[in-house]
Amino acid sequence: MIIVEKSLLNNNPFLHIVNNSGQQKKLPLIIFVHGFTSAKEHNLHYAYFLAEKGFRVILPEALYHGEREQGLTEKDLYSHFWEIVIKTIHELNDYKEYYVNKGLVDEEKIGLAGTSMGGMVTLGALTKYKWIKTAVSLMGMPAFEKYLHWQLEQMQSLGVNLPFTNEQIAEQFTVLRQYDLSLHREKLENRPLLFWHGKKDPIVPYALTYQFYQSIKGNCGNIHFITDDKADHKVSREGLKATVEWFEKHLLK
Repeated sequence: MIIVEKSLLNNNPFLHIVNNSGQQKKLPLIIFVHGFTSAKEHNLHYAYFLAEKGFRVILPEALYHGEREQGLTEKDLYSHFWEIVIKTIHELNDYKEYYVNKGLVDEEKIGLAGTSMGGMVTLGALTKYKWIKTAVSLMGMPAFEKYLHWQLEQMQSLGVNLPFTNEQIAEQFTVLRQYDLSLHREKLENRPLLFWHGKKDPIVPYALTYQFYQSIKGNCGNIHFITDDKADHKVSREGLKATVEWFEKHLLK
C-alpha cells in the first residue's frame, strides 16, 4: 500500500509518499518539484510510481504556490519567478537534512527531479549540492542567464511594461549566474542527468535546453536527452516512464 502523508517542515507544507512496507526503513530519496502555477499534488502520479519501486518521495510546495499562495495574480506571480526558483533551491536542503537525520534516507542514494520551473530548480540545485546523485529535468533548462534574456524579450515584444528597474535586472543577472549550470558545467561532476523536452514547447524554449546538452554531452558520459517531436509544454506518459526508469537505473542498483 502506498501512503501519502501531508506534513510541515519549517512551516512549509509538503507531501511524503512511501510504500507502507518501507515506511520506517532507510530508503533512497527522490525530491520532485512542481512547475510554475502548479502545486505539489499535481505530481502525485510520479510519486506513486516511484514509491512503488521502493523510493521515499517528497513533493515540496514552492513559495507562493498551492498552500503557500498569497493571492497573487499570475502576472504578479511571474514577477517573482526567479525568487521562487532560488528560494526552492535553498529549501531542498532542509528536506534532505530532515530525513537523513531521522535515519530514513540513504544519503548515497538521493535524486532530484522536476517539471518546468521544477526542472530549472533541479538544474540550479546541481550547482549547489553534491548530495544530489542523479537528476531528471522535465521541460526545464539550465541556462538561467539566457532564459532571463528570453523572458525580457518576450515581455517587451508583447508590450508589457517591465516591473523592474535596470538596476534590479542587472542585480538579478548577477544572482542567477551563481546557479546557472551552463556557466558552471564542472559542477555537474559527471553525475547522471536526464532531460525530457517537447520540441514545440512555447514556455521553456527547447532550443536553449538542447543547446546545453549538445555542448556538454561529449564530456559527460552520463547525460541523456529525450526529445518529443510532437509535445508542447506537457510531459508525455513516455516521459513519466523514462523518469521512473532513470532513477531505478541510477539509484536502486
